[in-house]
Amino acid sequence: LVEKDADGAIILFWKAINAGDRVDSALKDMAVVMKQQDRAEEAIEAIKSFRDRCSKQAQESLDNVLIDLYKKCGKLEEQIEMLKQKLLMIYQGEAFNGKPTKTARSHGRKFQVTIKQETSRILGNLGWAYMQQTNFAAAEVVYRKAQQIDPNANKACNLCLCLIKQGQYSEARDVLEDVLQNKLLGSDDPKSSSRAKELLEELELSVPLLWNPTGLSLEDAFVEGLDQLMSQWTPTRPRRLPIFEEISPYRDQLAC
Repeated sequence: LVEKDADGAIILFWKAINAGDRVDSALKDMAVVMKQQDRAEEAIEAIKSFRDRCSKQAQESLDNVLIDLYKKCGKLEEQIEMLKQKLLMIYQGEAFNGKPTKTARSHGRKFQVTIKQETSRILGNLGWAYMQQTNFAAAEVVYRKAQQIDPNANKACNLCLCLIKQGQYSEARDVLEDVLQNKLLGSDDPKSSSRAKELLEELELSVPLLWNPTGLSLEDAFVEGLDQLMSQWTPTRPRRLPIFEEISPYRDQLAC
């Protein structure tokens, strides 16, 4: 029904919620469908208004949906606060309803997620939200913590970008090297590999004289950089003003 008639499905979800019939799943599923229908604001209000009718076990799942909705709407402050709240729950031992792992679903597949993995994931999302606010210093701190807990190539690339934005090119290169040398989980993923190469190009453009992929000494790299710069300045043919180009054919006549 959801695929054929989303609006009709939402009406049925509302009826189930009002009747108290499997409210946990009805509210969550309705919010997801609303998001797909570009009704994220309405979905946010629905969760806020009716989550008190849901079980304690459903609250964490509703939080995750709410974070996605805030992201969809561009509500960064609300998203950041929710992510901080989830980190606090982990710190207090309240995440996963007190269990060390939980069952998650992705693309129809079930798998187990540990507290460690969940913490790193939340930190990654928090770092991304800070990046959207161009608060790269805060994002850097968060991504570094995430990488200490459960490192992967995607977060490494984000950390690298944060460092570039702050002019910390040497540290950015060190972080990027781990991805380029396939030292991190996901380094061989086509998207991560492509992004790492893009960041490498950005680094080279940012610091053409400091980036030293050829293994030359700093002095040699500096001289090589100057040579390249001089070659750009040196024209392949004499540059003359247009008026001299126009006079040139008549040079012999003028000499007479």
